Amino acid sequence: MKQKKHIIFVAGFLILFLSVGFSTLKNRDLELVKNLDIYYTLFRELNMFYVDETDPEELVTTSIEAMLSSLDPYTTFIPESDMDDFQFQTTGEYGGIGSLIRRSGEQVMIAEPYEGFPAAKAGVRAGDIILEVDGVPTKKMEIEKVSDKLKGKPGTELKLVIKRYGEEKNLEIPMIREKISILNVPYYGMIEPGTGYIRISNFTTGASYEVENALKELKRENELNSL
Repeated sequence: MKQKKHIIFVAGFLILFLSVGFSTLKNRDLELVKNLDIYYTLFRELNMFYVDETDPEELVTTSIEAMLSSLDPYTTFIPESDMDDFQFQTTGEYGGIGSLIRRSGEQVMIAEPYEGFPAAKAGVRAGDIILEVDGVPTKKMEIEKVSDKLKGKPGTELKLVIKRYGEEKNLEIPMIREKISILNVPYYGMIEPGTGYIRISNFTTGASYEVENALKELKRENELNSL
C-alpha cells in the first residue's frame, strides 16, 4: 500500500512538474508573440507615417544591432551582404575567379591569376587592366568594390573587358565563377638539416588539419628536430 502511495505521489509530482514546465513555455511564447506584434506595429507605423522617408532594411539592422549590444560582445549579426566575407574569413573559401588584383593608377590590374582557377583558365594574364566587370566601368572604382564584383556564387557567369599590353583592341573574356579555396599552409619545407619551416598564412577552419599534414610530411621525409 505504501509503495502504491509512493508511485501515485511520484506520478502526481511529474504531472505537476510537466504542467508547470509547459505553462512556463506557453507564457514565454505568448510574451514573445506579444512583443513581436508590438515591434511589427511600431515598424509599420514608422514606415507609413514618419515625416521623412525611412529605409526598412536600415531600421531593422539598427534595431537588431541595438538588441544584440545589450548582450555579450560575442553575439553578433552578419547581414546577407557580408556573408561572402564572413565565409572567406572562417573557411578560406569564396566564389570568384581566383586572381590577385591591385591598383594601377586609376585602374585595377590583375596582379596574379592563380593556376587552375577561372581567371587563368580563361586566359587572363598578370598585368591585364580590368576596364569593365559585367558592363560596369571600373575606372576610379575602389579596389574593394571591384573585388566584390568579381566575387559571386560559384557557377555564375561574368564577363571582363580588359586592356592588355601590346594588344590594340580591348579583350572581352567570359568566365564562370568557382569555389576558391585559400590554403592556410601555402608552403612547408626544410630550411636547414633538422630544422623545418611551416608557413601559416590564415587561421580558418582547416588550419590545424593542414599544419598537421605538413608536419607529418616533414617528419616522414626528413630527420626533424625543430621548427
